[in-house]
Parts: sequence; C-alpha cells; structure tokens
Amino acid sequence: MSTDAKPARRPPHFDPASTAGKTPAAEQHVPLIVIGAGPAGLAAAITAAKAGIATMLIDEHPVASALMGLDVPFHFGQRMNGAVQNKGRMVERLVETNPGLGEAFDLGIDVQLGVYVAGAFVNGPTLHTLAKPVLALADEERSWMVSFDRLIVAAGARDLGVGFTGWEKPGVMGAQAATALMQRYRAFDGRKLVVMGSGAVALQTALAALDEGVAVAGIVEVAPTVEGPEALRAKLAERGVALHTGHAIKEAVGKTEVEGAVIVRLDAADQPIAGSETTIACDTIVMAVGIVPTVELFDVLGCRLAFRSDLGGYVPVVDGAGRTSVPSVYAVGDCAGIVDGKRLDPAIAAAEGRRAAAAVAQSLGAASVETATAAPAESGPERHGHWQRWLRAEIAASGWDVHICQCEEVTRRELVDLRPPRYLNWGSSQMQARNLENLAKDGPINQDQVKRLTRAGMGPCQGRRCREQVQMLLAEATKVGIADIPLASYRAPVRPLPLSVLWPHEETQEMRDNWVGWFDIPTMFSPPWETEIVADTAIERSRGLGEGGKK
Repeated sequence: MSTDAKPARRPPHFDPASTAGKTPAAEQHVPLIVIGAGPAGLAAAITAAKAGIATMLIDEHPVASALMGLDVPFHFGQRMNGAVQNKGRMVERLVETNPGLGEAFDLGIDVQLGVYVAGAFVNGPTLHTLAKPVLALADEERSWMVSFDRLIVAAGARDLGVGFTGWEKPGVMGAQAATALMQRYRAFDGRKLVVMGSGAVALQTALAALDEGVAVAGIVEVAPTVEGPEALRAKLAERGVALHTGHAIKEAVGKTEVEGAVIVRLDAADQPIAGSETTIACDTIVMAVGIVPTVELFDVLGCRLAFRSDLGGYVPVVDGAGRTSVPSVYAVGDCAGIVDGKRLDPAIAAAEGRRAAAAVAQSLGAASVETATAAPAESGPERHGHWQRWLRAEIAASGWDVHICQCEEVTRRELVDLRPPRYLNWGSSQMQARNLENLAKDGPINQDQVKRLTRAGMGPCQGRRCREQVQMLLAEATKVGIADIPLASYRAPVRPLPLSVLWPHEETQEMRDNWVGWFDIPTMFSPPWETEIVADTAIERSRGLGEGGKK
C-alpha cells in the first residue's frame, strides 16, 4: 500500500487566480485589544480585565534600536545611549517606571511589550472576506495576525517638527522622544539642552530634564510671552532657566552634531533683527513647539476624522464613551485629542480609558463596571495659528532652502515650487508647468498628490517629521486655512519594518503561477523566477551560459 499523501481535494469552482480565501489566518482571537500602555490604555485594560473580559495590551515600547535610528515612532535625534541595544534591560526599565504594568500582569492581561501594530483591517467597501476585524502585529523577528471583537486605541501623540538650518544634525530631537528617553528608558545621552517652544509640553520637558540632572541652557519662544501654564513657568524661573521670548532658532551649529544653537531676536512682525544673533552652547535642541495626535490606525480603519485645531489637528470623531464611527473601535488619551489639562493630570486620561472599557464591557455582555469620574479636560485654544507663526519665523530666520523633508531631502522651496526629485530631469516642460495654482484648480491642495510629485513624506519616517510642516506650508503658499488641506493618508504598514518580518514565507507555486492574473499587467510584469535574459545574451554566452541563464 502506498504511503504517499494524496493531494487535498479542491472545492468546486476553485479559482486558483482568485485571492478569495487566501488571506493569512489570525493566530488567535481576543475579545478586546488595547493599543498603548500609557495612563489611558493601561486603565482601560485593567478595567476590562476586572470585568472578566479577556484582554491583550500592546505597546511598541521598548522600540528596537534600529527604529530609533530612523526616528520612529518619535524623533529620537540620535540622543539615546547604548543601553537601548539591550531590549531585556529596556523591558525591565519600562516595568520599573510604569507600576501599573505589574497590576496588568497580575490580572492575567496578555501584555505584549515591544510589539508594533503594523496595520488594522475591517470589512468595508474594498474588503469583504474577514470573519473578524484583525490587527497585523510585528516584532523584530516576525509578523502575525490577531483578530478582535473590540479595539481601544490609546496610541498617544507624536512630535510636531519645525525645521531650521541644521535641524538634521544628531542632537535635534522631539519632546516626546526626550521625555521617553529620560523617564521611560533612562537612556538619554544629552547633557545640556535648549528647548524650542514654551507651551505646556515644552515646560514639562524642561522640568523633566532638570529632574534627571540634565542642564537646560534656555527656552526659546517666538511669542513675546511664555505660552504655557504660569505654575510651570514659575518652577523653571525658580531653577534659573533662561527664557528667550521673542526669539527664533536660526541655526544648529556643530561639525558633526549639535554643539550650539544660534538664536535671533524678532521684531513685532516676527522678522529677525540684524545683529541680534546669540549662540547658546548645548548638545541637544528639543523641538517642543507642539505635539499632534497619532491617528494613523484610525485612518487605515476608516474611522471618521475631523480637523480640530484646539485638539491638535485631525482627530477621530467620538461619542462620550470614546466610540468612533467604526462601532468596534474606541479612542482614548492623546490620540483622541491633545488637551493640556489631560497631559498635566494623568487621572483625566485614565478616566477616559475606564469609560471606554465600561462601554466595551456593556457591549460584550460582561459585568457592569463602575468607573471613577474625573473632571474632563477642557479643550484648549486654537493651536495652528501659533504653530504657523513659528513656521513663518523660522523661514524668515533660516530661509527657504532648509529641508522640510529630511528623509528625501526636499527643501521648503522645492515643495512649494513642486520640484521633482533631484534625480529626475528638472528641465522637462511638463514638470516646469506644474505649480500649486494649477493643482488648486482641481480642488483642495492634496498632500498625497504633492507627496507623489516631490516625494516629501515618502521616507523611512513616513512623514512623522514633516507631515504637519508640509500641511502648514501648503496652507501658507495657497492662502487657505489649515483645515482646507486634507489629511495625508496612511497605509499599512504604519511602521517601517523589514520585508523579511512582514512576510518571511516563500510564495507557493500556485501563487507564482497566478501573479500576472492578479495584477492584470501581463505585458509589464514577468515573475523574476521565470525571467529569461535577453538584452545580455551575448554577455551570458561569453561566460559559457546558455539561453535563459542556464548552462
């Protein structure tokens, strides 16, 4: 009797060229997934677990040192020390600095640290085959899928970048990154810093640095007065921190990395005053003009987003429980909107997380949950006017030839002129005919369109350092409001990851046989494993190889 295994029988009407039924399967199903282990996310996970809901808590920290080098998810600016190479030690420090994680472990929550959410997928107009919504997760070694019934996103915020001459040097970093390295990782490598901005985030960052024994050489603000809370300003004044109001940063100086910041005094029109430059010795410049909600997952999930300058930009539209327009998805914490009160009092963010968890428990038929109330944080003033003031002041101080997109080396001038990438021919008549005025005739200036024309935002950081600058610069150049510049879209993977991690498997022969059918471009695509060498036939033959590269 033969022991050879018989091939599996195919179902009737099997179409080998169809993608239906061939999507990767979820490795596990979890009733509730919480993304982010900050105050809001941790409170949500703990509340849900106490209600008897099986919960997975995901946090991308500790971030791999390779991603830190790409300034993802924060703008780390090469100011982390060698300790970040030891992921085990970084996990220990995260648990030490976030005691709530211990309670989460004790409650049986599936805590996933150092795990990235690369994508999120729900059924919609272009996808109909998912049995359950799924998240694509990844670490440094592999990627996998997990399905869920409910999702609470507490992804936090990222830094707003405002460029100046030399801002690509090691030592220029964001406030979120500085705080994470000092307080979460305890791996900050700077010794003396200048803080750019004077809002709540900037003042908090300066105080955190002082508490960690890092010198603060000064705070620079374009406005004539400090923007942040008086209580924080008073604490800094008591500790002798210099406040340079009515100034902008003209340049970061240093041979290979930051060795100082050149600041310049501004007149009443925010123009630099000749001869007023001052150099402040420092090894780090922290950009703390503002922070913006992290909304990429809401965008890829199809959640409705609205522009709210008082909340930091585009935010998900939510109800009182944090439920988005996608009923299974909730938003809490900074990703639902930046409010100074929420950042100054973590209890407010935690209350948001508990309210969302209570709503999830009710929707899943779990035990009712009583949540402690906290006074909601009041939304702040319009923010983008002040941010645009910073942008205009920096253009006046350091010019138009500063890179707005560091990854692709696109300058401010090249962006507003819609210059193509430098490796293309700038002199073609078609490219010279493109300008923002022509684009505006077809509707609002679209960041995605500008990105494709200039490559601004297409680099490894995926626009995290330039997205808001591009939005504000386009608004300035076309004389429209910030809200009239649509959000640049996000696509999975929302973190730069190696292809070997995203899909480490070999294609099956069946997949290879049907690539052309799937992409419908038989005249433009030939599978590389079937490609025959034509142009180099003579060369190959001279090497003793036959047609098709075979001996």
